[in-house]
Amino acid sequence: MPARNRASIMGYLGQDPESNTTNSGKLVVNLAVATTEKWKDDKGEWKEQTEWHRVVVWPPFSDACAKYLHKGSLVDVEGPLRTRQWEDKEGTTRSTTEIVARQILFLDRKEGGAPSQRDNSQPAPKEDGFPF
Repeated sequence: MPARNRASIMGYLGQDPESNTTNSGKLVVNLAVATTEKWKDDKGEWKEQTEWHRVVVWPPFSDACAKYLHKGSLVDVEGPLRTRQWEDKEGTTRSTTEIVARQILFLDRKEGGAPSQRDNSQPAPKEDGFPF
C-alpha cells in the first residue's frame, strides 16, 4: 500500500498573512492558523487546547491569500507536511514543519450568513501542475 502525506485543517488566522517574494519573483505567503479542540474531562468540565500550524502558500493561490485574508479569517487548508532546515544569524541550525497548501478555501461569511467576497474555492494543482 502506498504511503500518503496529507494534512487537513480548518482554523482561524492568528495574524495577517506574511508575504514575501522569492529571487525568481514568485509571491509566497505564510499563514499562522490556529485550531482548537474542546472536550469534557472526567469531571464534566470543558477543556480546550489550541494548536498553531504554519502554512506556506505558493502560486497560484498566494495572490488571493495576500489580497483577501486577514487576522481572524476562517480557512480550510489541505496539503502535504514539509520539514525544512536553515541556519539562523547566529549559525544555529533551525527547522520547522509546515503545511504546503495545495488547496485553500476561504470560509469567511458576511452579515446575514451569505458567503462574502472573500470566498475562494479553486481546485488544487496535482503533482504535474494540472487540477485534474
